[in-house]
Amino acid sequence: MPHDYHLKDPHTEQRLFRNRMLVALVGVVFLLGVLVARFYNLQVVNYEDYRTQSDENRIQVRPVAPTRGLIYDRNGILLADNRASYNLSIVRERVRDMDATLELIGHLVRLDDSDVAKFQKRLKRRRPFEPVPLRFRLNEDEIARISVNQFRMPGVSVEAELVRYYSLGHLFSHSVGYVGRISDRDLSNFTQDDVRRYRGTRSIGKVGLERSYEDLLLGEAGYENVEIDAHSRVLRILERQDPKPGADLTLNLDARLQQVASDALGDRRGAVVAIDVNSGGVLAFVSKPSFDPNLFVTGISFADYRALSDSLDVPLFNRAVQGQYPPGSTLKPLMGLGGLQAGVITRETKIKDPGFYKLPNDPRIYRDHIRWGHGDKVDLVQAMAQSCDVYFWDMAHRWDIDEMHSMASHFGLGTKTGIDLPMERPGLFPSRDWKRGARGMPWFPGDSLNAVLGQGFVLATPLQLAVMTATIANRGTHYRPQMVKTINGVEQPPEILHNLEANPLHWDLVFEGMEAVVNHRSGTGKRAGKGLDFRVAGKSGTAQVVGIAQGARYDSEALQERHRDHALFVAFAPVDNPRIAVSVLVENGEGGGKVAAPVARALFAEWISSPQEDQETVDTMNLSEEAGNG
Repeated sequence: MPHDYHLKDPHTEQRLFRNRMLVALVGVVFLLGVLVARFYNLQVVNYEDYRTQSDENRIQVRPVAPTRGLIYDRNGILLADNRASYNLSIVRERVRDMDATLELIGHLVRLDDSDVAKFQKRLKRRRPFEPVPLRFRLNEDEIARISVNQFRMPGVSVEAELVRYYSLGHLFSHSVGYVGRISDRDLSNFTQDDVRRYRGTRSIGKVGLERSYEDLLLGEAGYENVEIDAHSRVLRILERQDPKPGADLTLNLDARLQQVASDALGDRRGAVVAIDVNSGGVLAFVSKPSFDPNLFVTGISFADYRALSDSLDVPLFNRAVQGQYPPGSTLKPLMGLGGLQAGVITRETKIKDPGFYKLPNDPRIYRDHIRWGHGDKVDLVQAMAQSCDVYFWDMAHRWDIDEMHSMASHFGLGTKTGIDLPMERPGLFPSRDWKRGARGMPWFPGDSLNAVLGQGFVLATPLQLAVMTATIANRGTHYRPQMVKTINGVEQPPEILHNLEANPLHWDLVFEGMEAVVNHRSGTGKRAGKGLDFRVAGKSGTAQVVGIAQGARYDSEALQERHRDHALFVAFAPVDNPRIAVSVLVENGEGGGKVAAPVARALFAEWISSPQEDQETVDTMNLSEEAGNG
C-alpha cells in the first residue's frame, strides 16, 4: 500500500519564524514605549505632584497650640493659670477594633458613658491621623497602667497638654469665668480664619473675662513639619514656627477684697460690687451662690452640670450683671439730686408726713413704711436719713417723669453700663414713650410715685447701682466700669461716659443726706459705719418681691423665704475724699440697713483701714488655696 510522505519545508518554517519574531518585537517595543511613557509621566510631567504626595506620606504639618494668656488680680495673684494635664488619646486610623479597644481601656482606667459619648462626637470632626482625646486628667497610676499595656492597644497614647486652672475658682467664677471644650455650636459660628486660629486648640472662652477677651488670651497658633514612620510616630522635626502666646491680663479686682465681700455675704444669695470712684475700676465683683469653674475646663460631667442647672439657687446665674431687681429706696439720693436740679424741691422744702400720701382725686392711699409718719417738717436730709417715702412721693407728683428718666440715664440706669463682661442686662427706667410702646398705655401719676422709689417698672442690676453710687460720690463723672487694668502691662485708661454739671450746693445736700443715713441716730444704715474711723455715706433700700394688698401689713413670717423682700444698700467712703463705692444686694434679706449695710462696712474697713498686701501675704494666699483645692 503506497504511503504519503510530507517532506520538511525549511523556507516556510523560516518565514513563519520571522513573522513571529516580528510580532514579538513589535509587542516588546510597544510595551517598552508604554513603560517609557509612563516613566516620563511620573518623573517629568507629574513629578511635583507625586513628590508632594510622597512627602505627605512621610511628612506631616502639625499645628502647635499657643499658650493661653494668664490672668492676675491687681496685686499679682494668679487667678487663671495653665497647668500640665495628661490625656488619653486615640488615633482612629491605627485602631482595628474600636469597641474592643474601648473595652480594654475601660478595664484599665475609669471610663464613664459620658466620656465615650463625647469621644464619639469628637471623632466626627477630627482630621486624618489626629489624636482624639478620650479621657482627660489622668493620674499617675492610670498613666502607668496605660503605659504597661500600650503594646496591646495600637493607636492609644498618653499626651500632655496645658489646660486652664483657676486657683481661686469659686471666688472669681462669675468675673474671670472659664474656658470649655470647643463645641459643635462654636464650630458652626467659626469663620475660616477662626478655624485656622484654633488649630491645635481644644478650648475656648465660654463666660466672663475668658469670653470677653478671648481674642487676646488665645494667641496665635504655630506649626511644625515632622517626619513620621509607618506607624505615625515622629522621627524628627524638619521645620517649626513657634506660636505666639496670648496676652496677659491684670485686673482691677482685688482678691483680698473679693474674699472679704464673699465672706461678708456668707451663704446668702446675692451680689456685691465695689468700684473705684475715680477711675471706674471694679475692685470686687461677687455673685452668690458660686461654682467651681474648673469643672468646665475639660468638659463637665452630666451629673455635675445637672446639679448646677437644676439647683433652685441657680449658681450659674451672674446676679451682678444679669439680675434685674427693683432698686427701692437706694434711688432716693439720685432722685433728690434730680429734684433739686429741676427746681421741684429746695434745701428749704419741708413737708408734713402723716404716714401716708394721697394723690388729688385718687382714693388710693400710699402708705409709708412708718405708719405714724416722720413728722410735720420733713426736709430732704431727714427724708433720706429716715427713708421717708411721703417726701419723695410729694416731689414725684410735681416732677415730670421724662425729666426723672433723663436724670436716671445720666447715672447709667436703664441702659447697659458697658462693662467688659458678656451677657450684661440693661435694667429699666421707664418714660412716657416706653410705657406707650411697651404697654400701649399712657403714663399715670401713680406710676411716677412708684418710679421715684425704685419700684413699679424700675429695674436695675447691682452693677448699675454701684456705677450710680460712684457717679454720685465723684459728683457727676460717670465712668465706664472696667474689669481689666492692664493688657501685657499696658495700662487701660479710664473712659468717661457722661459728665453731669450740677450745683455744688445740691451735691453738698445729697452728701449730707447720705451721711445722715449712716451717722444720724435715726439713720437707716447705721451698721455701715459702726466702729470705723472715717465717715461713710450711704442709702438703704428694700424691694418688694410679691405685692401686698392696700392697707395690709408686711408679715415676714407669713411669707415663704423666697417671697420676702430683697435687702439693698449702696454707699461710698470716705465722705471727704471718696475712694470706693459699693452696692450690696441680698435676695430675700428684707432689711437693707440691717442685712446689707454690714456687708458694705466690711469692704470699707478692708479697703480703707487695712494696709496694702505685701508679696509674702500674696504667696501665702496662693499656697493656702492650692492646698485647699488639692
